Amino acid sequence: MTRPARPAHLEQPRSDGVPHPSRLMLHGLRPIARWLVRRRYDVDVRGTANVPARGPVIFSANHIGVADGPLLAMFAPRPVHALTKIEMFEGRMGRFLLGSGQVPVDRFRPDPRAVRVCLRVLRDDGAVGIFPEGRRGDGELDRFHRGAAYLALVSGAPVVPVTFFGTRAPGAHMEELPPRGGRIAVCFGTPWQVPAAPFPRTREQVERSSLLLREHMLVQLDHARRSTGLELPGPLPATDVEPDPATGVTEQGAP
Repeated sequence: MTRPARPAHLEQPRSDGVPHPSRLMLHGLRPIARWLVRRRYDVDVRGTANVPARGPVIFSANHIGVADGPLLAMFAPRPVHALTKIEMFEGRMGRFLLGSGQVPVDRFRPDPRAVRVCLRVLRDDGAVGIFPEGRRGDGELDRFHRGAAYLALVSGAPVVPVTFFGTRAPGAHMEELPPRGGRIAVCFGTPWQVPAAPFPRTREQVERSSLLLREHMLVQLDHARRSTGLELPGPLPATDVEPDPATGVTEQGAP
């Protein structure tokens, strides 16, 4: 017998027509994965008390290295369904990502299904992860896309800033892992929240909320920098250019 949809799933954009992402591997592999990573790196996780223990939550993180997404999935206090670029969902890696509950997103075209899947998770009181900078870079939030603020406006879910340090060495390429034994910090900041806005939400509402969220994340980034004594790795090498859509509220993307 099919269970009736929760009323929230019937709000626009509707999320009753998409399945909840897989949760089996997302829950079951986290303890093993954390143990394995800690054998290789000195992982410092801070601010977990800032994460709501229940209800919907959006993790919004800076993005400096290839390890950021996996580390968020492993070390967040709650299992996270993170938006991940659709190019990653090929072959064995794609099957693993789907099995571990990650959400494919097409960054270069409107992707209503990815939005609805995220809303399905949030309306089921789950956790969504997003990297508003889009591509990997220096992690200073100079580039900032609208997705995190949009999901917050639709759902009313609190946004917990996440700051990564140490997931890429200074001067290293975007696909390089940090050196063995290095210190990695994952810092969960003070939540930011905006009241849910009724449909239809305007571009101006989303842009204003995005800028406010960015300001909050910059403050949390500064707190994390001072509390850990760590610094971000600086820009990627000039040869590392990853296409990114022109949908930011600050810098407009790259060719």
